[in-house]
Amino acid sequence: MSEFPLAAPGAPQPSRQDELYPIREVSRLTGVNPVTLRAWERRYGLIQPTRTDSGHRLYSLADIEAVRSILAWIERGVAVSKVGKILARSAAPEPPREARETPAYADIAAGEWGEWQARLRAAVAAFDDGQLERLYGQVFSTYPLAVAFQDVLLPVWQALLLRQDGFGQTSEWLFLDSFLRARVLQRLLLCRGQGEARVLLAPLPGHRHELELLVCGLLLAGSDLAVTPLGLGQPFDELPLICEKRQPQALVLFSHCPPDAELGRQLGRLSLAVDCPLALAGEVAELAGEGLSGTPVASLGSDGQLMPRRLRQLLAGRLDT
Repeated sequence: MSEFPLAAPGAPQPSRQDELYPIREVSRLTGVNPVTLRAWERRYGLIQPTRTDSGHRLYSLADIEAVRSILAWIERGVAVSKVGKILARSAAPEPPREARETPAYADIAAGEWGEWQARLRAAVAAFDDGQLERLYGQVFSTYPLAVAFQDVLLPVWQALLLRQDGFGQTSEWLFLDSFLRARVLQRLLLCRGQGEARVLLAPLPGHRHELELLVCGLLLAGSDLAVTPLGLGQPFDELPLICEKRQPQALVLFSHCPPDAELGRQLGRLSLAVDCPLALAGEVAELAGEGLSGTPVASLGSDGQLMPRRLRQLLAGRLDT
């Protein structure tokens, strides 16, 4: 039996982007059982498959990627009831019809980022560091820094992180992870030598992946700002000591994990113990939401283009906390 649904005899063969998959195939591809897929649709509206005349669900490739994104956030500890808000923030609004009919939009709609991601996955699967290096350079010559990481590179890294149940898949993720960490560290060192203002970037307890922390540091840094990431496992209660020694202009705490019940009290004590502005970055800032209102802790959010702007506003004393 074919792995993919077959078109009716005489009908045009669909492109890969147009293919639709039954729920059992989606379950096999993602590891999510059909009962859960139906619950995510009915209870939370996280996915919206099409229906056949007989009522059977059919899922597109975009639906399958949405399922994998949902899994990624759940794996980070985000409650499924909150995942919809995160996905909605990252989804760009649909342009008007006139814009959708332009050649430029048609190229994007055809999956420009997806094509880059497919090429990157092929290089990783072949463990071809030379090709990976070339693609890395091409991506950065094509897109701004935030787009290169958030829309092209990190989605490949995240997809490989979630698919480590087959032979060789863990090695593929480690190969890409070590490659990207080395390149981001190199860029951070170059920025650190240029910036006059100094910012410390510390992971919150429980954050597990160094690459996400380093990318956040790179997105925040610039010619005017040197960002120094601290290592994973940094003791939270020793941050005042480090700030006393380093005298940063700001301390930014980063995580993609949801805040725990103690975070508010910890941040309150920390803000009194450090002599510099304090901010949250990453999904923890979005998930903390209104809990930061009225506190001395600023929210930089998680968007790669907004975070550096908000940080500079904070340093200039123009960002509300």
